Amino acid sequence: MSSRTVIRGGLVITASDELHADVLVEDGRIAALAASGTPAAEAWTAERTIDATGKYVIPGGVDAHTHMELPFGGTFASDSFETGTRAAAWGGTTTIIDFAVQSVGHSLREGLDAWNAKADGKCAIDYAFHMIVSDVNQDTLKEMDLLVEEGVTSFKQFMAYPGVFYSDDGQILRAMQRSAENGGLIMMHAENGIAIDVLVEQALARGETDPRYHGEVRKALLEAEATHRAIKLAQVAGAPLYVVHVSATEAVAELARARDEGLNVFGETCPQYLFLSTDNLAEPDFEGAKYVCSTPLRPKEHQAALWRGLRTNDLQVVSTDHCPFCFVGQKELGRGNFSKIPNGLPGVENRMDLLHQAVVDGHITRRRWIEIACATPARMFGLYPKKGTIAPGADADVVIYDPHAEQVMSAETHHMNVDYSAYEGKRTTGRVETVLSRGELVITEREFTGRAGHGVYTPRSTCQYLL
Repeated sequence: MSSRTVIRGGLVITASDELHADVLVEDGRIAALAASGTPAAEAWTAERTIDATGKYVIPGGVDAHTHMELPFGGTFASDSFETGTRAAAWGGTTTIIDFAVQSVGHSLREGLDAWNAKADGKCAIDYAFHMIVSDVNQDTLKEMDLLVEEGVTSFKQFMAYPGVFYSDDGQILRAMQRSAENGGLIMMHAENGIAIDVLVEQALARGETDPRYHGEVRKALLEAEATHRAIKLAQVAGAPLYVVHVSATEAVAELARARDEGLNVFGETCPQYLFLSTDNLAEPDFEGAKYVCSTPLRPKEHQAALWRGLRTNDLQVVSTDHCPFCFVGQKELGRGNFSKIPNGLPGVENRMDLLHQAVVDGHITRRRWIEIACATPARMFGLYPKKGTIAPGADADVVIYDPHAEQVMSAETHHMNVDYSAYEGKRTTGRVETVLSRGELVITEREFTGRAGHGVYTPRSTCQYLL
């Protein structure tokens, strides 16, 4: 059975173009675009017509950094793949790339199988996986080759969290050497975790236990140092590098220098670093715990460097690092000891709206909005042009976006399974109205019409930016 939908009268925005066009969707894919009002467009017939007059028609967002159901600090991220992908759809994101976790002493395959089991049949939108490599050994390195062949083409390592996810420089170098051979992309959490642990111990010994000290011990210089070291190790290995959740001016400078040297080095930041700051971490009565994440929030003056990096393409992607923990019962585990607060913020539902607000505020252009939120993450992680654009042959992951609607972000109205909003009370202009995932309506005029299990696992090719 063929199914056809026509989206009429909207402004189609991709990373490269803006045009007033009608869009024909057939059997889950974009079949054609034609200028609105032309005979070609008028001749289209379909079972369903969506009126997008006065609205934007944009590709569904690709959030390349989420953590559904992640075990951390004796608890689990509060969004399941079902609740998290539903919330993503509400926010105009139609693909997530989550992280399967290898536990120390276990194989990559065991970790990937466990995450496939968590997600299978639960997701409202399409999904893929990166692989967290916690235990580099000869078997792991061989497995990396096999995973790349089957579409898991990126591997995350941690210079932070000794005793949990941490890899030393030798392990990192070995994994980078392997990725240089197999075409995989190493993703790095760049913070000097060994030094940070010393500063944590010293702060607690001084009685500095409040959430704000989380930001003070995870110093910007230690993010910059680790970023520099990761770049040099990648250079030695001849491997590409993608640095996740960049938050500090000094770390952006390290990335910019590497890119000026022509290296395959890329950087991601997240909405929390663009819109929140250490002022939030310092909120009284333990409220600051809501904002504990790593890398940590920085003083406001760092935001200008992040926006500039996004404009100059020294930072290429905005992902969420969505890893929610409820304030009651989860964040509260760290009362009296900031190092016990589970690290992570909710945000998968807010990203597209916050970045549209950045367009309204003049930080970025409309096309750059789509580039950093849809097209570049899809290209970076081997999903383009299936995802991240509106063009014939692409999956019909399409968002009808009202650029004039106003909203107030709040835990009362969001759909993430978490008891607070990191952006409580923030007024934004622009809102998702209707979302199609592979041609199926998952949000219809601000109502959820999707279902768990519609989303399918999506294997990926390798990074499309490598020199």
